[in-house]
Amino acid sequence: MKPIWIVDDDESIRWVLEKALARENLATKSFSNARDALEALKTGAPQVLVSDIRMPGESGLELLQAVKAKHPGLPVIIITAFSDLDSAVAAFQGGAFEYLAKPFDIDHAVGLIRRALEESLRETSVEQVLAETPEILGQAPAMQDVFRAIGRLSQSNVTVLITGESGSGKELVARALHKHSPRASQPFIALNTAAIPKDLLESELFGHERGAFTGAQATRRGRFEQAENGTLFLDEIGDMPFDLQTRLLRVLSDGHFYRVGGHQPLKANVRVIAATHQNLEHRVREGLFREDLYHRLNVIRLRLPSLRERREDIPILTRHFLQQSAKQLGVEVKRMSDSAMQFLSSLELPGNVRQLENLCNWITVMAPGQTVEAKDLPHELTEGQAFAGGAANTFAGTPPAAHSYATTEDAGGSNGVAPVTSYAVSAPAEAGNWISLLEAEAAALLAAGQPEVMDALGRQFESTLIKTALKHTHGRKNDAAVRLGIGRNTITRKIHELGIDGAKDD
Repeated sequence: MKPIWIVDDDESIRWVLEKALARENLATKSFSNARDALEALKTGAPQVLVSDIRMPGESGLELLQAVKAKHPGLPVIIITAFSDLDSAVAAFQGGAFEYLAKPFDIDHAVGLIRRALEESLRETSVEQVLAETPEILGQAPAMQDVFRAIGRLSQSNVTVLITGESGSGKELVARALHKHSPRASQPFIALNTAAIPKDLLESELFGHERGAFTGAQATRRGRFEQAENGTLFLDEIGDMPFDLQTRLLRVLSDGHFYRVGGHQPLKANVRVIAATHQNLEHRVREGLFREDLYHRLNVIRLRLPSLRERREDIPILTRHFLQQSAKQLGVEVKRMSDSAMQFLSSLELPGNVRQLENLCNWITVMAPGQTVEAKDLPHELTEGQAFAGGAANTFAGTPPAAHSYATTEDAGGSNGVAPVTSYAVSAPAEAGNWISLLEAEAAALLAAGQPEVMDALGRQFESTLIKTALKHTHGRKNDAAVRLGIGRNTITRKIHELGIDGAKDD
């Protein structure tokens, strides 16, 4: 992990932050001015940047602008005096992660830096996975047509509408369109409009001003601002509420929008790629989707084939997903026998590529032996039974006493998302088995379109660890922190954030 950079002309602030972060076992590198930080940026980059606004020479805002130009995903925390709050709010327009107002509480500052660090590491992990994984796999004629279309659109900024069944890989195609476009060096921002509650979707898209509604304690940039000069991918566009469709149409028409609670128009230089599994023409006829917006989005249309239309790709996809799953779990790659591969290629797999990936994860964890036969596949596939309804919840609940392997299907609820099958594992919480339980829960939440899965499962994980440690130490907080290998301030903050009771000072 790269160090955290602290840029401030006040030596005392640098010293306090250095010592506080050192107690958290976090490496730091300090600069007394923005010029030195800009020079260091030529040969390296931090994991998180913390910078004062007002300094001799270049300001923190100038440093922010330079950092964002070179590293768009790098979180930057701005330190400001109360008299500079207007400048701090303006910094959000330049991409600041958050601001610290002087004088600040050191525990609050460390907590904020921790949040920025988690965001940075998450972005780095995603970038590494994307760099290591082929964009799209497929040799079938139907997929070759898609590849040719991506090639023809490689130098275009035109709006694209991607259609296809759920799980067919629409986001992968959107990423490929971005990667091979003139905007490739700029941000790619994805938003599943069906996964965000209606009341929050407007703020997610367009951002909000401080005080725009209850809980809006700071100005927040929306997805359009985050995707400036890049690409905004709007998945499941057919589920967008009708009133928001009007606002989206206005942005596509004249390129301007307002934050929620804002009065200043903002210019959006963003390429929009939309996707849906629904028939938008039918939704237009039913009065659920604006016809003028449909025509704005349907400039270029790309239809992704279902896996049933490209069965010849199942073997290459299966081998890829088995290798990927084995690498993630640190185990040997399993191999499908010829008969098992032939059987797998004959299945309908209504969840398409996503269902096949989930099945390969299941095989890696649960199938006996290194060579997988057809009889080793889930019983629901080999016996031809209908998939069971309901979403899996094997990780959060109490596992049953005996092993039970089942498939679960997300019916999509009221948002109309097509069913996607994931493979869940219910088993006793034996040593090592909790990883498969976690994997099953994550797969179910991802298939259901649950937002912020990492945060939801992470909070459960941290809460369980801390509660167990406190029970082991009879509630002694500092002793629990030592046993867990974390700092005293960290466990205090976590106990407060997670609402954990029963802790006491040693």
